[in-house]
This record gives sequence, structure tokens and C-alpha cells, in this order.
Amino acid sequence: MTQQTDSLLDRFGRFLARRLQVESSGYQPYTPSDPQTLHRTLQPGDVLLVEGNLRISAAIKYLTQSTWSHSALYVGDALEELGDGSERPRLIEVNLGDGCIAVPLSKYRTYNTRICRPSGLTPDDRKAIVDFMVASLGLRYDMRNIFDLLRYFLPAPPVPVRWRRRMLALGSGDPTRAICSSLMAQAFQAVQYPILPDIRPVPGQASAESTYSRAEILHIRHHSLFTPRDFDLSPYFEIVKPTLVYGFDYKKLQWAEPVEPKAVEAEPGAEGGEVA
Repeated sequence: MTQQTDSLLDRFGRFLARRLQVESSGYQPYTPSDPQTLHRTLQPGDVLLVEGNLRISAAIKYLTQSTWSHSALYVGDALEELGDGSERPRLIEVNLGDGCIAVPLSKYRTYNTRICRPSGLTPDDRKAIVDFMVASLGLRYDMRNIFDLLRYFLPAPPVPVRWRRRMLALGSGDPTRAICSSLMAQAFQAVQYPILPDIRPVPGQASAESTYSRAEILHIRHHSLFTPRDFDLSPYFEIVKPTLVYGFDYKKLQWAEPVEPKAVEAEPGAEGGEVA
């Protein structure tokens, strides 16, 4: 009886996961990513943040108060090319329902993205982080914790701001890891690379000034509480913009000629602005 119940919950969980993975209508990226530009800009160990357009993305954006709802780790050429001649997978990510998978850069050609680069990361630690993610490929998640999935069907759950991040860590922890950036947080924590600043008043270290930020950071110690936004806010990750890396010169931009407004012709019989 227990096995039958587990099987039923698992099937229902996968059904909910598929519903949450449905794309929202009307999404238009402002600056979509070019896979070739990303390829020549990204370095192994870089975190790629994605502004998703799935149904679950709206809830994650609301709960984390951020435009970034998804993240992936760039692993370079760590994975072998596919035998069918398709594009080589260079990103490792965790998706609800799929678990930990490898995908090509072209997957996000129509999305707004941001590159977050860990500053000063040593080659050995960079390799350790990539190896951690590669070793995690195929990791799947228990879909039987229905509560973990149902909460994402409310794009704006009526909870106080200070509780929203905690909602991401409720439940068994397995579906949570499929939503948050916790697998990558584990990889960086394994080499003791910081993501968010320590709030202790140590000279020379960054610290949060607002009461809310200090209270929030105090709780962000376990990997299950990290979100894509944290890599964006981290003072230890550099924001890399491909258009600036390769010698941006605004003087070379080609601007469209301004359109002159057409003169309004006077109507027949009109003189001096007055009708006869």
C-alpha cells in the first residue's frame, strides 16, 4: 500500500512539475543573449543568471524580489561533444522535474541573461567547482512532496517580505534544490568561496547596513536558502557584460536619423488660421 501511495504521489508531483514548466505568454527579452558572444566571454566557473518566462519563474521572482529566476554554471569544454553533431553542452543547471542536466548555450538565446564571475578564483578551485557540478549530473529529485510544488502556483503568495525566502526552503529539501541555486552554492562552499558577505563588523569586510539585510543574511548560511539573486548581489562576483569586454566605443555606434515631423497643411478655405 505504501508503494502504491508513493507511486501515486510521484505521478501527481510530476504532473504539477510539468504544469509549472509551461511558458508564460507575452515575454519579450530586452537584450537577448547571443550564444557565440557568450561562448567567447564566459569562463569555467561563471554563473549565468536567466530571466525565465516559465510559470514557476513568476513565483520565484516574487519570492526573491529579483528579475532573475534561474541560474546555470558554465563548465566550458568539461563535457564531451555529442555524437549526433548537435551543439556541445557547456552549461550545467538544475530544473524542476529534470534534475541536474547539461544544456547548450543556445538554450537561452531568447532570454535576458547576466554573467556573474567569481573574482580571484584559483585554477584548482575553479576545476573543483566544475568537477562538483559534472559529478552531480543525473541527480534527480523526489517529486512526492506535493507542498513544495503547490506553493509555486501562487505567483504572489500573501506572506510578509521577511518570510518569502524561507518559503523556498520549506519541505523535504529535494524539490527546493531544484528551484534555488543551492547546488551551485554547495559547489562554491566546498572550496570556501563566499557568495554573500559576512555581517560581522570586521575591518575591511563588506557588511549589510539595513536591518532587513542583516537579518536576512544571518539566515543565508545553508545552501538551500541561496537564490539566483544572491550571485548578482554578491560583492565577490563580478558582473561581466560582453558588449564592454571587447572594446565598446560609443563613438562608433550607428544612430538612426531622427524623423522630422510632417508639417500640417492648412485646409482649403482657411486663411490666417481662421475659417472664412
